[in-house]
Order: sequence, then C-alpha cells, then structure tokens
Amino acid sequence: MNLSYFISKRISREQRSGFASTIHKIAIVSIGIGLGAAIVSFLIMKGFQETIQNKIYGFNGHLLITKLTPSNSVDEEPMDFHIDAYDHPEQYPYIRHMQEYAHKTGLVKTEDEVLGVVFKGVGKSFDQKAFRENLVAGEFIDFPDSSHSNQVVISQIIADKLRAKVGDFIIVHFFQNPPRFRKLKIAGIYETNLSEYFDSKVILGDIRLIARLNDWAEGVSGGLEVFVYDPEHAEEAREVLAESTDFDMRIDLISERYQQVFEWLGLVNRQVVILLCIILTVVCVNMISIVLILVMERTQMIGMLKALGGNDRLVRSIFIYQGFSLVIKGLFLGNLIGLGLCSLQYYFKIAKLNPHDYYMSFVPISWHWETVGMLNLLTLMVVTAVLIIPTEVIVRIRPIKAIRFD
Repeated sequence: MNLSYFISKRISREQRSGFASTIHKIAIVSIGIGLGAAIVSFLIMKGFQETIQNKIYGFNGHLLITKLTPSNSVDEEPMDFHIDAYDHPEQYPYIRHMQEYAHKTGLVKTEDEVLGVVFKGVGKSFDQKAFRENLVAGEFIDFPDSSHSNQVVISQIIADKLRAKVGDFIIVHFFQNPPRFRKLKIAGIYETNLSEYFDSKVILGDIRLIARLNDWAEGVSGGLEVFVYDPEHAEEAREVLAESTDFDMRIDLISERYQQVFEWLGLVNRQVVILLCIILTVVCVNMISIVLILVMERTQMIGMLKALGGNDRLVRSIFIYQGFSLVIKGLFLGNLIGLGLCSLQYYFKIAKLNPHDYYMSFVPISWHWETVGMLNLLTLMVVTAVLIIPTEVIVRIRPIKAIRFD
C-alpha cells in the first residue's frame, strides 16, 4: 500500500470535526462555487452565441452567392441559380443545402400607416425547418405548383405597426417603372428580435412574384443562400464553391456581412475566459492558504515522520493527497451547483431578458458536455499543480524544532 496515501486517509478520518474540518469544508465550497460559476458562465455564453447565430443563419444561410455588380442597391442582378453545386450539393464537401432568393424594395400601405419594407422572395427550396423556430403565429408560405403565392410572412414589429394579424391582407407597392402593387395575405408572423437587421424591414414572400414583376425567366434568382454542416467550415466551403462558380460570381460569408454582431459574440467569449482566469486564481490562492494551514497544524507529525526516516517527498505526498481529495469533492459540488442552476434555467426560463437589447427574451443555456468536461479537467489540473507550492514549506521543517512546535 502507498504509505503517503494511507497516512492521508487516516488524517482525513481524524479531522471530521474541529478546526481542520472547517478548513476542509471551506476548501470544498470555494472550489465548488468557482467551478459552478464557470460552468454557468460558459453554458450561458454558448447559449447566447448559438441562439443569435442560428437566428442569422436561419434567415440567410452561412454563405451568399450573388452576381458581381457595381451597384449597392438592395435589388440584385439576376443570375441563373441552377449551378452544379445547387443541383448536386452532395458532391461538394461541407455543403448541406442551397436555396434561391431575391430582394425587392417597396412600401406597405394601410389606411393609417405607410411603411418601407424589403420583400424577400424565397422558393420551395427554402429551409423552413431552420426558420420555423422564429415563427410566433400562423404558418409559413404555401407554394402552389402553377403560379406564385399571394401569401407573405411579416415580422411582429411590422404587424404591430400595421395593426395586422394572421389572415389580414396588406397592399405592397413595389419600386419600379411603372410602379406596381400587389394585395397579399399574411400567412404567418415571425420574430427574431434582430430588429435592426430583419424584423423592422423584411417580409417574406414567393420569389416567383419578384420574377414576374422583374420579367425574369424561369430558373433565375437574385442569389443563392448556402448552408453548411458546421459554421466553422464556412470558409472551406467558400473555397470549394469558388473553384466551381463563374468569375462574375461573388461569395460572401454571413459572418462578414454581419461582422458587428459576430465581433460582439467574440467579445462575450473573451470576457467569459477572463472570468474563468479570475475564478481559477481565487480558487488556487484559497487552496494554497488552506494547505499551508494544514501543514502548520501537522508540524509535530511532520517532525516525527522525518525523525523516523521519512523523506521530504513522502511527507509532501501526504498533503498533496489531502489537497487532491478536497479538489475531487469540490469538483463534485461544483458540477452539482453549475448543472443544477443551468437545468433550472433551461427548463423553467427563470432569468428573463429584454429582447430589444439582448435579441432574446430569456437567458439561453446550451448543453456542451465537452465544455463541462474541459472545465473540470482544467480546474483539476491547475489546482492540483498549485498544491505543490505550499508543500515546499515541508522541506524547511527541521525534525527537532518541529517536535517541540506547539
């Protein structure tokens, strides 16, 4: 049997009451609170990032393919969207789905309101599953086989301004020469809370309506939205597509188009990492203090062990085992605290947010078990490594003085 481990276990059993027991509990609680705070912070951060990214990607895809044009107009130049990657996406790595789209500006007029909007035309290929979580009322557009649909999906903000609801009709006046208008039925209402980008101006309709207004031929759109399996591989997907598309095509990353939002998410990530460093520092300082107290309390025992022939390594190992035991108990408590609080928020939505400021109505939780495992491993490694520092005091303890120590 390992002698250091055996002595450590005996000491722990003897210290179940009194001052040493209190010190042990303080160590366990400090590690538990620190790890719990780190788990909550990282899972909330992941939730923020994924919620906002999914809203943006669900509305636009991960990449946009458009025709090169010197104009900055919202209305795109027409392009033939039946490229090889659209017809055979399974032959291209990273690409999950492609769908055509087009934009056209206009005005929505009611008896009391006039509102400028961007009409986004989509087709049957539109990924309704990715967008459906944004629907708050009604259904998505029903695309007929013979002609274009007269249904639209508007945002909650636009619906409130127009005092409209599902089933009502709105008249959209499109900017072109000569001007044209269409009477369209509200099929559904969406809400992403990204009002400055989508909700305040974008309504969704049938792309065939835009094609008819623009006198486009069949198989023509304003661009293509590309979905990849993993957003981290969007850049690789762009390189693959660049090799197979014509020179007059432009391929943009959505993360670059909405750079301000993604930079904000990166800033949140850095802040959480800084918080983790602060937590680990506090936990490590606490553990150094606690082990020093334990060493001072057992000075006579250290002197006796050295007098009986025990070397410094043996004696130091005793306190490292003690500290390691406290760390394991602290990790268990930390997981209980962190995962317990996250579970309460995930299932009961206790903490609410202002959606106009945070783009969501409650604090999101995203279950990333690899992140939880990484936090546990990092805390275990850092705090255990730090235990070596206070045990350096043992090297300077002399047996005779230690035995007399009171």
